[in-house]
Amino acid sequence: MTTQLDNVIYTGKTHTTGGRDGASQSSDGRLDIKLSTPGSSGPGTNPEQLFAAGWSACFIGAIGKAAASRKIKLPADLAVDAEVDLGQNADGYGLQARLNVSLPGIDAATARELVETAHQTCPYSKATRGNIGVTINLV
Repeated sequence: MTTQLDNVIYTGKTHTTGGRDGASQSSDGRLDIKLSTPGSSGPGTNPEQLFAAGWSACFIGAIGKAAASRKIKLPADLAVDAEVDLGQNADGYGLQARLNVSLPGIDAATARELVETAHQTCPYSKATRGNIGVTINLV
């Protein structure tokens, strides 16, 4: 099923050259980074790290919305450690991911409910659902 948007809220625009050993800049100039192949000693980040950062930030926002709807105050030290694996299988290259969510001071049942709701509403989770293996852990 392809997602069709009724209202575009924001469009992130980048210009990338050189692929995994290149550079990428956003149209507004706020992002200007060097890229390097994963595991290399190159000077830049890699697409998997960028994807992990974007997804974890979005997921925290989705947890915030889930908590607000239930009138739950989130801890200031809420964190999501995202791990995005690049690997191979019979179909070629692919990704899999783990989101390790820390919600200190929130009981386990409530925390599980918040992360499950967040996983249903986060745009990154929606985009990956059914496409890559995703594990969500409460830590």
